[in-house]
Amino acid sequence: MPLFVATILIAAGKVGCAAPAGGYYTIQVVDEQTGRGVPLVELRTVNNVRYYTDSNGLIALDEPSLWGREVYFWVSSHGYEYPADGFGYRGCRLKLEPGGHAQIKLPRLNIAERLYRVTGEGIYRDSILTGAPVPTREPLLNALVFGQDSVINAVYHGQIYWFWGDTSRPSYPLGNFHVPGARSRLPADGGLDPKLGVDLEYFVDENGFARETAHMPGEGPTWIDGLTVLRGADGAERMFAAYAKIRTAMEVYERGLVEFDDREQRFTKVMQFAPDQLLYPRGHPFIRTADGAEYVYFATPYPLVRVRATPEGLQRPESYEAFTCLREGARADQQEVDRDPEGRVRWSWKRDTGVVGPQEQDKLVKAGVLQPTEALLQLRDVDSGAAVQAHSGSVYWNEYRRRWVMVALQAFGTSFLGEVWYAEGDTPEGPWVYARKIVTHNDYSFYNPKQDPMFDQEGGRVIFFEGTYASTFSGTTVPTPRYDYNQIMYRLDLDDARLALPVPVYQLSEAVEPLRLGTQADMPDDGRGRPVLFFAPDRPAAGTVPVYDIGERGGATRLRVGGDAPDPGRGPLFYALPAGAEGAPATTTPLYEFVAGAGDQRSYSADDAAPAGFTRTPEPICLVWRSPLAASLRWEPG
Repeated sequence: MPLFVATILIAAGKVGCAAPAGGYYTIQVVDEQTGRGVPLVELRTVNNVRYYTDSNGLIALDEPSLWGREVYFWVSSHGYEYPADGFGYRGCRLKLEPGGHAQIKLPRLNIAERLYRVTGEGIYRDSILTGAPVPTREPLLNALVFGQDSVINAVYHGQIYWFWGDTSRPSYPLGNFHVPGARSRLPADGGLDPKLGVDLEYFVDENGFARETAHMPGEGPTWIDGLTVLRGADGAERMFAAYAKIRTAMEVYERGLVEFDDREQRFTKVMQFAPDQLLYPRGHPFIRTADGAEYVYFATPYPLVRVRATPEGLQRPESYEAFTCLREGARADQQEVDRDPEGRVRWSWKRDTGVVGPQEQDKLVKAGVLQPTEALLQLRDVDSGAAVQAHSGSVYWNEYRRRWVMVALQAFGTSFLGEVWYAEGDTPEGPWVYARKIVTHNDYSFYNPKQDPMFDQEGGRVIFFEGTYASTFSGTTVPTPRYDYNQIMYRLDLDDARLALPVPVYQLSEAVEPLRLGTQADMPDDGRGRPVLFFAPDRPAAGTVPVYDIGERGGATRLRVGGDAPDPGRGPLFYALPAGAEGAPATTTPLYEFVAGAGDQRSYSADDAAPAGFTRTPEPICLVWRSPLAASLRWEPG
């Protein structure tokens, strides 16, 4: 066809992606557990031609050389695994015909379910080619966005506002480096059901490309995080964020605060922080009332920085607080630990004091100024006990679990930045101890995960989170077409028995006798900082049995393992593994009963040592999960 004829036909809309005679051969890959289409599944032929499912789990094949032939496809996907044949090959053989169709059921290893790609080009490409229905208004190329880094979002003026980092486009390798943004409607107000997708309405420039919303003066990109919606004195909502200016090698040379201008639909500069500013907004915030005042907490993923939740408080650098074990006024590199007159470490909120995150905590332990049992951030695999180094993520209150839930990225896991974990805390400050991996990646990154709490369903039983799927930092040699450097949404059902994690069991009484035990649900209003004796699930988990408190709440605790509830109005105190359980996790430990007097005085401990005047029974009553925290730890959450 002559070039000028082709140009005329294209302009007239008469040249496009025409299906082959008889149509495409359609392959749909579905989750064996839910029957839903699985995005990001690779099908690879023997001659290494790769195809990837779109967000409906579809692949549209147009391979004239293969019509009428049987073709073998290796089937692979992060967190999923196709059954192996006798040679160990994981794949299937399909006979390709125009207009044909095949469905592949793929077993899922991940606890979380991958739903769809939120950003980028060709999200529903194969669905459009095959005529399958799609849920979003812009299924192919929204605002000319090819790829987007690291999402933040907040509900503002009744809509969800979304902002991302560096964003690529079709027309040139350099894109938007100053915070593109978009809006979408809430599911309860005409927005899509989050299990289907998100209809993003981008702020665009005159060329239709996602435009800048936070171009701060100075060289290099502008990044924002700590997106916070507060009410002013007049009751009106105001949206703020922290900005950072970036030089090469990701060096931050300036930080400050910006506020969103509703008329211009972009951020304006409010203030610049001093270069030595110790505490400032970061990560993913939430608002909580503590000690009679409302605070905004900043999670990265641990919520270790907070400030009063007012526009004025946000702009007062001196009013920020850190949850830390350092002496007030000390910096992390000074390694001056705060201890009470009895020598017990005090973890509490302090102003103008260094944050003690996982890395700072490790340095204190290695220096010998903090004992391992005095460390508060103790995140670990619930089965093996291996430490989990949380790198980024979010924390939000979950109404269904009546606890704070964390979705966090692990650094240096089975992939460098591709493993996502779930944990629960009784307070935002923790204790954060036992966690379960919910998403895994094979030599690929999935960094900066964030839960979207505005999407919670069924009272918080089902939560949604997303992250940046990128070859960056991963070492992979094959970036995934279309998916690379974009946001992917997951769904997590908190009723999954694998998420019945051990929670703290506290000593509620002041003394060993009469000993009273309980979980957070039994904690009195003045019970902050009570000693954690051990951990145990507060709901059934695989292989567990109920443990009842059959004593009076005002008297001594007497535990009974198994059987029916002694009081129909009162459920189990916690759940545990039977004392003789085989294959118990390495994190479990025996729970013993100790008896004094005529046998009517009892105490319980996961420690072999008997309290004064008590004798340990020969056999444990059950297995619980050990606490890595010292019982004497002064832990004072706000």
